[in-house]
Amino acid sequence: MKNKTTKSKYQLWVNIVSVAIPVVVALLFKVRLPNVEPLSFLPPIYASINGLTALLLVSALIAIKNKKRRVHETLMKTAITCSLLFLVMYVAYHMTSDSTSYEGPVATLYYTILISHILLSIIVIPLVLISYVRAYLGEYSAHKKIVKFAYPVWLYVAVTGVIVYLMISPYYI
Repeated sequence: MKNKTTKSKYQLWVNIVSVAIPVVVALLFKVRLPNVEPLSFLPPIYASINGLTALLLVSALIAIKNKKRRVHETLMKTAITCSLLFLVMYVAYHMTSDSTSYEGPVATLYYTILISHILLSIIVIPLVLISYVRAYLGEYSAHKKIVKFAYPVWLYVAVTGVIVYLMISPYYI
């Protein structure tokens, strides 16, 4: 286990990143890159990355239940990397393209899923970072406690990302 100063430093970074990511994403949503072709090829890619993240999360759970800690660790790091790739592509798409509105008989369902997806994607950031830091510091009991919340939220965000894409994809221009 690391000392208290190290833990405080990690907690500071978790706090900064947990606030910075949603703020930067919100600000970048207002930025439009002039003279740049819309990156309309990105939504199916980042939706697939969300699907891959969900598969990685389930695989990581299976690995740790089978006491394959190294496999679990690799899968979780890969899931975090996928989430970061998703975020970069998502922001890039929205900096070059207008948002697509959803219409139809299940619009209420679509927007309910979308809003819960967005809100939980903000909440999951500190949950994932705290659980990662606790595992990194060897605080496995504390890690397990936060993962009980982080895991289902992250899995929900990954799965609903795919659902939102599948529902909105017919409306892309």
